[in-house]
Amino acid sequence: MKPLEEESSFRIEKSTQDVNKFHELRREELERIFNAAPFVANLGIRLVSLGSGTCDTELVVEPWHLQQDGYVHAGVQATMADHTAGGAAATLIKPDHMILTAEFKINLLRAAKGERLTCRSKVLKPGSRLIVVESEVLCENEGTSKLVSKTTASIAVVGVR
Repeated sequence: MKPLEEESSFRIEKSTQDVNKFHELRREELERIFNAAPFVANLGIRLVSLGSGTCDTELVVEPWHLQQDGYVHAGVQATMADHTAGGAAATLIKPDHMILTAEFKINLLRAAKGERLTCRSKVLKPGSRLIVVESEVLCENEGTSKLVSKTTASIAVVGVR
């Protein structure tokens, strides 16, 4: 029987290799999620960064993003928050799984008027079947950034068929 230290070292080394391969595969899949989603791509939502349980996106505000009074439409903010939350959740799942939004709730905190939206999503509670994520959308206007909406999303983890 091997001493516990030797067994642990082997597991850690093997685990590090597996983790690196896992992250490489996840990054490719996450980039695919953002580049291959026609609705998201059409809106102009761009992936900025990924981390373990986090995802950041941005959107340059265009006239077609606005509602009748000149503010960024709530649907644009909701889509950005939802898709970015999915990106954060997807950083934590196995390669043979995918994520689907089960539900989300958005709080529109103030009217969004500006040149750019940014979204930061962070996993609050990881799980094997359901991941809870929080998204914050900020609107930049003339060098000032303000929180305009906050979303809580439940993301289902499902096996790929």
